[in-house]
Amino acid sequence: MMDWYPLWNSLRIAGISCILVFFSGICLAYYVARLPRILKGILDVVLTLPLVLPPTVCGWLLLLVFGLKHPVGMFLNDVGIRFVMTWYGGVLASSVVAFPLMYRTARGAFESFDETLAWSGRTLGLSDTYIFWHIRMPCCRQGIIAGTVLAFARALGEYGATTMLIGYIPHNTATISTTVYQLWRTNDEYHAFIWVLINIAISAVVLLTINVYEKRGRERRRLL
Repeated sequence: MMDWYPLWNSLRIAGISCILVFFSGICLAYYVARLPRILKGILDVVLTLPLVLPPTVCGWLLLLVFGLKHPVGMFLNDVGIRFVMTWYGGVLASSVVAFPLMYRTARGAFESFDETLAWSGRTLGLSDTYIFWHIRMPCCRQGIIAGTVLAFARALGEYGATTMLIGYIPHNTATISTTVYQLWRTNDEYHAFIWVLINIAISAVVLLTINVYEKRGRERRRLL
């Protein structure tokens, strides 16, 4: 019988990671976009680094910080928080590697925003919070949604950092990616192929969603 836990666990990890990088990515993208050029350049390098580093390197760095033999990991373990060999450690690993996609996309959307709209809102007595959520975010929604979908897809397919931090434990830390690898190692190519097809189907739906939304955005702009 097919064990569907890897699918549930992958969707759970990707969903929670997506929520985390959505808010953190938007927050940092908004404030970094308003910083001086030199400081913005430095922060850009730091925040985008997981995008260009090999996933295994990201996983090793996470182990260096949160491993049970290191001070931060030991302290967190003493207070009941453990990221190594737990499914929520997968959330941490996926969030780290997916964050740059959300951040870069959101920052590009904020930088293309027409600031005269915000200035007009301030002259009418609107607060910055109101302007952000009711003027800036709707104008940047296409980039925000694209970044969110891409971040979800990246978190769903994460393997390298996840394997380094949480490994593969059936009914605990198993994800689609790690399950495919384990099935391949045990020469169970039939079930590995099924999981590959499932992963391809989910990825195709994600890409189709982005394409449909972008098409609607272009049609809306033409009508305006």
